[in-house]
Amino acid sequence: MPLVRIDVLSEPNADRLPAIGDAVHQAMTETINVPADDRFQILNSHAADRLRYDPSYLGVHRDDDIVYIAITMRAGRTDEQKTALYRRATELIADATGIEPRNVFFTLTENHEADWSLGEGVAQMLQ
Repeated sequence: MPLVRIDVLSEPNADRLPAIGDAVHQAMTETINVPADDRFQILNSHAADRLRYDPSYLGVHRDDDIVYIAITMRAGRTDEQKTALYRRATELIADATGIEPRNVFFTLTENHEADWSLGEGVAQMLQ
């Protein structure tokens, strides 16, 4: 049950948000065993003064094509699965949108079954 948040600058990437979301979801199904119908995404575009980045942190040269991808999911995937996810999603995003891999920025947060309510005020994963 991953929750994916994708943030881009309005110019030039707002129109590419659906393709980015599709690429991330496909990568999750291929690399970390997410079911095809388990899609929960928040897609946001921001004005230039509302999304900031360092253009050369850790030697990666970013520009206004930057894509922030934040995934919250239950704990349990291996480091190998996570790195495969980053790699595959970046490949699919580049293929679908032309966004260069250097501009794809991931963060992943893990939690546990009690940390989710999927509606009705119920912790469904505990039942």
